[in-house]
Parts: sequence; structure tokens; C-alpha cells
Amino acid sequence: MKNIVSLKWLLARMYESDIVIVDCRFQLGKPESGREAYTESHIPGAVYLDLEKDLSAPIEEHGGRHPLPDIAELTVTLSRAGIGNASRVIAYDDQGGAMASRLWWLLKYMGHEEVYVLDEGYSAWKNAGFPVSADQKVLIPAQFLATVQHNLLVEADEVHEKLEDPAVTIIDSREGPRYRGEVEPIDRVAGHIPGAINRFWAEGRDADGKYKSAEGQAARFEGLPVDGETIVYCGSGVTACPNVLALGEAGFTNVRLYAGSWSDWITYEGNPIATGDEEAPKGE
Repeated sequence: MKNIVSLKWLLARMYESDIVIVDCRFQLGKPESGREAYTESHIPGAVYLDLEKDLSAPIEEHGGRHPLPDIAELTVTLSRAGIGNASRVIAYDDQGGAMASRLWWLLKYMGHEEVYVLDEGYSAWKNAGFPVSADQKVLIPAQFLATVQHNLLVEADEVHEKLEDPAVTIIDSREGPRYRGEVEPIDRVAGHIPGAINRFWAEGRDADGKYKSAEGQAARFEGLPVDGETIVYCGSGVTACPNVLALGEAGFTNVRLYAGSWSDWITYEGNPIATGDEEAPKGE
């Protein structure tokens, strides 16, 4: 088991004392919808963490649309939610794993290894006839101490320095038309970071909504150096996280998140911008 657990795996273990289930449902543009969905029904015992209120910092000049939260504040949030250093955390959403993967990455960044994303998500859980509840769990605080893994994160200036480095692969996780600069429905500038190749994050799942196998993930990134440095970004650093997870499943060993992503990149005057396709991996 690496980073993903099945519905049946969680069903068999959901009441074990060290398990903390976290509902991460969230819809961009409808910031209250996730908590409303959680209030209506959720996996029994699950706690709710909000992408923008809990798992992001307020927007500033730089940092993108979903800046990383302050680590000290996030530590308090996690502790209040009952997540301690000994907890096994299972995150789920109903957005293809994008929001759950954000929590997964944040916990990895804070040095917590026992964190997993629930395959398929909440609707599949409910449709399978597994238990759901509207009851709010009584939260018993735990102690969470972070050991930040700085090597998992990269900032804009370092990305800029590595644009011409053939040993570094940059992956844009957005849909093809946004990557190519044909459309841009969210950010004020269209295009991508020069040299980046496109691997749409949602293609990490099969048609049935399940994450692809390790072999299936490896096929998505075929031709890229497994041991080379890989930098992953998207629009705001959220949907890049499922690609970070997928790369780990595929055996990549040096994967870093550009958390600010495109929405941060374009806030720096003079940062270069490219359009069109750049599908040949660097160094080939």
C-alpha cells in the first residue's frame, strides 16, 4: 500500500482507534458547498477540513490563488481535528481526489507518512451502500508536531533558475487547452511555464473513477526520468497534488510541488510565458 486505499479497506478499519477520516469535499466557485455536503451526510466519524479556510492561506500579492497555509496554524488545525503524529489519516472528497490529495501532500510536507487518499470518493462509498451519517464527531484534540520536508516544495525563483536545466522535468497538470494557452477561464494570463509538458491530472483515473494502477500511472509518464527532479504545478497548486501522488505510485523518487503554480508565476513581472505544445521530455 502506497498512497491510495480502497472503499473496502476503509470499511474494514474505519472504527480503529488510530484512524482519522477527513472529508475534503470542496467546489471551486461554491466555497460553502463542501461543508454543506458534509453536514448533510458523510462517512461516519469523519471530520471536515475546508480547502480555503483550513488548507490554504489568505490570498496575497504572491503565492497564487491557494497559498500554502502557515505551518504553525495548520498544526493547530490538525491537532484540533484529532490528527496526531500517530494517526492514520484517510482523506476523501467527491472531486476526483484533487482536494483529498491537497491534504495528503500537506501532511507529507509536514513529515507525516501515514496519510492516504480514499479511492473513488464519497459518492462511490454511498452508492456502494456503505454507512453514512449526519452526526458530527466530538473532536478530541491530539498533538501534532510538524517536521517540514522542505525538499518537497519549490518556489517561483527556483523554478525560474531551472528552466534551462535538461535534468529537470516540469509538468503542468491542467487541461490541455489551458496549458496551451487557448483558453484561460480563471487566471488573468493564459499559457504555461516554458519547457513544461502537459499531463492532465484527471487522467490519473480510469473511466470508473478509480486511480490507475502503478503500471497505468507509469505509462502516463513514460519516457520521463524516474530518478530525475520533477516539478509539478497546475493553476493554484491543488490539482497538481494528484499528479504528485500519481508520480509516487509510478516510482518517481524526486517529485516537488510548485505550490503557487501558474497563478503565482504570472504575478512576477518578467517571468516568461509559453503557449502551444511542448510534449518532448527534456533531454530527449
